This record gives sequence, C-alpha cells and structure tokens, in this order.
Amino acid sequence: MADINLYKSWHLARTEHDAYTTEFEWALLRFHEAFQRFCLQVGSTSGLSNLTYHELIILHVIRMQDRPKPVTIIARLLNRDDIPNIQYSLRKLVNLELIEKMKEPHGKTHTYAMTAEGKKKVDRYAELRETLLTTQTNSIDRVDQKLLESAKLISLLTGIYDEAGRISATYSCPED
Repeated sequence: MADINLYKSWHLARTEHDAYTTEFEWALLRFHEAFQRFCLQVGSTSGLSNLTYHELIILHVIRMQDRPKPVTIIARLLNRDDIPNIQYSLRKLVNLELIEKMKEPHGKTHTYAMTAEGKKKVDRYAELRETLLTTQTNSIDRVDQKLLESAKLISLLTGIYDEAGRISATYSCPED
C-alpha cells in the first residue's frame, strides 16, 4: 500500500483504516471489471456471445451441480434481489435453448435446467477457463490457500456491507 499521507485529502480515506478499506474496494472494483471482461470474452469464444455478463453467470449457476434450480435459489446464490431482472434473463436463456423451464410435479414452482446445447457451451467455457486462467493462477505460490482465505474474507465482508446497507436505509437523508 502507498504512503497513508497520499490519502489525506481523499473523502473516502479520512483514517488509516478508511484508506486500507478504500484501497481494497478499488482493487475489488478493478478485479470485477477484469473478471467481467474475461467472462464475456471466454463466453464469446464458447459460442455464448449473445449473452450479457449476468446472463452468463446465471447460466453457470444453473449448471452448478447439474440440478435444476428455481429463480429464488438462483437469486440467493448470486446475492441478488432483483427477481424480475433474473426472470427476464431466464426467459432469454430459454428462448436461446440453453436452458429449459420445468414445472415441479406438485406445485406452482418452476425450475430451470440445462439443455444439451447449454451444457455443451458451458463445458467449452470451462475448458477454455482452465486453459487460459487456472493454468496461470496455479503458478502463484500457495494460491489455493490464498484463494480460500480471500473467498472467506470476501464472504464475511459481503455480510458486513449488506448489514451496513440495511442500516443506512433507516437513516433520513438531509434535504438538498
């Protein structure tokens, strides 16, 4: 990290801890943008060029563990609460014949499962991902331990950010 004095005049870095938190947030934003570009490019190379980033991620969630999933589980796994947007993406994926919508036998719930074509394209994505990404990341010293620790930290911080967001919703905004 750079010298804390460089952050003195920044509104998001009033204290040393603020500066470290902000540095983490900016790194996370840059990582997310790089991750999104990577996903879209590998998706495009895998025959999924007509998908948005969010649609591509939803497709991977549906493929996860080869079990059909209802929209509520998809939303929960992605920590999203915009069900109508997810439903729109699911309709698009159904229309592209990458997934199929299935009605549960005893109820009103629908689940979504991969089609053979969807599996083929997502499996191609996984092969390219391994070739282009994980063969490179595997060369980082103790990478598996670092990834596990990072995932745990980000999961913990996700809960803290969600809670802080809920609390902030109870604050009243000053009049403009």
